[in-house]
Amino acid sequence: METSDGLLDADHQKASSARMYDFYLGGTHNFAVDRAAAELAIAQMPLIPTLCKANRAWLGRVVRFLARQGATQFLDIGSGIPTMGNVHEIAQQVAPGARVLYVDIDPVAVMHSRQMLTDNPLAAAVEGDVRRPQELIDRIESDPGLKAIIDLDRPVALILAAVLHFVPDDDEAYGAVEVLRDRLAPGSWLAISHGAVEGFGAVQAAGVQQVYEKTRTPGGLRTREGITRFFDGFDLVQPGIVWGPEWRPTPSDPHFFDHPEKSGGLAGVGRIPPPQAQTT
Repeated sequence: METSDGLLDADHQKASSARMYDFYLGGTHNFAVDRAAAELAIAQMPLIPTLCKANRAWLGRVVRFLARQGATQFLDIGSGIPTMGNVHEIAQQVAPGARVLYVDIDPVAVMHSRQMLTDNPLAAAVEGDVRRPQELIDRIESDPGLKAIIDLDRPVALILAAVLHFVPDDDEAYGAVEVLRDRLAPGSWLAISHGAVEGFGAVQAAGVQQVYEKTRTPGGLRTREGITRFFDGFDLVQPGIVWGPEWRPTPSDPHFFDHPEKSGGLAGVGRIPPPQAQTT
């Protein structure tokens, strides 16, 4: 990626998981340090680019499902660098008027998101860290521009796609989701995809983890039980916690159709029960 006017002061010396993900998907918004780290990870696990494409396909299905269920506000934390089939594109296609706030720790990801959204008044992008959820909540509630995008007093579709495995400390990860959950309005949704211990060989997983330990966002896998715990306080939507390709698959999605466990990631959607309709 060439530097250009408006490029933020990114850390060019240390690989970024967001920019590595962009490389896996065939994007061009990455630096040499990101490509080098990504190639090391691919050497350990050649399927990584396909895993990322499968996760991206899951995200598209989830957003489409949520928009059809009536979601009109989407908060995507750990959104990464824009690519084909972005959340706002899918949501606004299904539900014109849907509003989307992208949040990412990587300034390059945020810069490119803002460039993409220049002519879209219903979407915005900000820097933020999933590990500091209260800071994000406070910012949304104190910034009139952001509050016009996301009104936390109304149902929100919270998306945490392939981000929580970059918060390896359990107390920090579960605590972050709990803070977000406690501020969401009744009727809100939570969508999570997460690398699963059960989806990787021990040697491969250890090799990839060593690569990511040298990036800005070291990570770690969790078990099915550990991933399910993120949905405490939510009612799981069918089919529950499943391999990503098993979550409401469509014929147009070819990734791991016959062997969904090879996708390496479990995924699910939950909902905070909406208020019961008042009876007369």
